Amino acid sequence: MNKHIEHTLLKQDAKLEDFIKLFEEANEHKFLGVCINPAYIKLAKEHLKGSKIVTVVGFPLGANRSDVKAFETAKAVEDGADEIDMVINVTALKNKDYDYIVNDIKTVKEACKDKPLKVILETDLLDKDEIKKACELCIEAKADFVKTSTGFVKNGVGAKAEDVKLMFDTVSPYGLKVKASGGIRDKETALKMLEAGAERLGTSSGVKIVTN
Repeated sequence: MNKHIEHTLLKQDAKLEDFIKLFEEANEHKFLGVCINPAYIKLAKEHLKGSKIVTVVGFPLGANRSDVKAFETAKAVEDGADEIDMVINVTALKNKDYDYIVNDIKTVKEACKDKPLKVILETDLLDKDEIKKACELCIEAKADFVKTSTGFVKNGVGAKAEDVKLMFDTVSPYGLKVKASGGIRDKETALKMLEAGAERLGTSSGVKIVTN
């Protein structure tokens, strides 16, 4: 389980000691990675012992210009990020502006250089057809992962096993993987996500999941 978990802290009001605790927990439990905002990448490099540093761009709304997302990405890679999680432009998807979505992802992918790119679909805001279409656009744009959620949608559920399975069934034949995130707070839920096809789990409850 530990090697599927990206131990996550994206809270706006997190304190320095919260990040230090996150990194210490990641070291203790040998989590695959931590997921943090870009301002804390260098801090993570100072404290982590083996876990990947995952950061977010265009977060949490996905409505930044593509060149701004790319700039964020380039700086994050320069600072030491190992992987990038970008947020899709949901409005463009709703408007069926598919060329925009593909170009948005491609622009960020180029800025990633050799670092894996995950694309956050924000499944709470999408119906099943939109989830499938977003996955197909990620395939076209050559992303590495599709990801369910930011965890920032008001009253959102986050990851749902049925959505994870739909995403997995759509992208896995093309070599992409799935990250489930949002609302994964216990081992039972985590196992359901893995069974549905998730390769990664983004959660702030990593310690609870692996120790209970």
